[in-house]
Amino acid sequence: MRYEIPSPMLAKAAAAVPDPSKAAGGMLFEPKWDGFRGLIAWDGETVEIGSRGAKPLTRYFPELVEAIPQILTAPCLLDGEIVVATGEPGSQRLDWEALSQRIHPAASRVALLSEQTPAMFIAFDLLALGEEMLLDEPFAQRRARLEGLLAPAQHPLHLTRTTTDRDTAVRWLAEFEGAGLDGIVAKPLDQPYAPGKRTLIKVKHARSADVVALGYRIHKSGSGVGSLLVGLHDADGVLRQVGGVAAWSDKRRQELINELAPLVERDDAGAAVTGEGERSRFTGSKDVSFVRLRPERVLEVRYDQLEGARFRHTVQFERWRPDRDARSCTYDQLETVAGYDLDDVLA
Repeated sequence: MRYEIPSPMLAKAAAAVPDPSKAAGGMLFEPKWDGFRGLIAWDGETVEIGSRGAKPLTRYFPELVEAIPQILTAPCLLDGEIVVATGEPGSQRLDWEALSQRIHPAASRVALLSEQTPAMFIAFDLLALGEEMLLDEPFAQRRARLEGLLAPAQHPLHLTRTTTDRDTAVRWLAEFEGAGLDGIVAKPLDQPYAPGKRTLIKVKHARSADVVALGYRIHKSGSGVGSLLVGLHDADGVLRQVGGVAAWSDKRRQELINELAPLVERDDAGAAVTGEGERSRFTGSKDVSFVRLRPERVLEVRYDQLEGARFRHTVQFERWRPDRDARSCTYDQLETVAGYDLDDVLA
C-alpha cells in the first residue's frame, strides 16, 4: 500500500474569530502553528513527507522519519505542521529561523541540525487510515479518528489542541502568540477534506507600523516596481532592512516608478545606484539586487509579527505618511508580545 500525497487543504483570511453558530454544522478552533505545512505518509514500511508546494521534505527531517514508525500503530496519512522549538524549559517558543535552517543541501548539515534543533510534527487532520481513505468524511469524523490514533502518541508527534468555544479561541489568539504561534484556524465540522481549496478560515495577528522606504526591485515582468524594501532604525540609529511590500497592481507598479524617481540614489554619471539584498536558502541564485532610494519617505504598513529583527511575512501597504520624519521610524513603535511557554500550548 502506498499513499498518494494530495495538495493540502488551505484557509482564507478573516479579520476576527468567526461565530461558530453561523456554520451549519458548527466549527472547531485550532491554534495556527507557524512552521512548514507537512503531509506525512506512513505506509507500514517507509515514511514520506510532502510539503504545501509539493516539494519533498523527507530528507530534511531524518529524526521524524525515524520516530514516526515507532509511534504510529497503523499506516496512515497525516496532515499537520513541522515546527522547531527553542528556549529553556518553561519559556520555549517556536523558532522559524531555526526551522528554516533545516532546508540545507548537505546531508551532513541536515544530520547535525536534526540533533541540535530537532523538529516536531503537530498533527491536525487524518486523511487515510490503513486502506481506508477519509477525504470524503466530514472533519468531525476525521478528527475523532485522529484522536483515537494519536491517543498513545509521544514526542515528537503531537495532536493539536482544539476547542468549540469562541471565547477560548479568542484567548488563544492573544496568548499563544507569546509562544511563537501564528493565529487561529476555524474548521467547519461537517466539511470533507478539499485539497487545494481555501475552505478553512484563518485569523492572524495584524498590526501597523511606520517604516522607511529603502529601495525597490523591478517586477519579474521587467517593468514597474515588484516590491518595495522597507527599514527601521535600531537603538543605535542604524537603519536596518526589515522586510518588503509587494502585491501591487500592474497600473500601480508603473505609477510607483515615477513617484519614487526623485528619491533614487544616483552616481556621478547619473546612473541609479543599486544595492544587494539579503539572501537566504530560499532565494538561491535569484537576483536580489534593488534600486536604492534616499531613506526619506515614510509609509505605514500592516504586519502580523516580528521574527528576530525582521517582519515574519511580506507586509501590506496601508498609506504614505508625509507627516512622519524617517528618523522617527524605530523598533520602539512595535508591539511587544508577552512570552508564553510552548509546552502549555502542546498540553
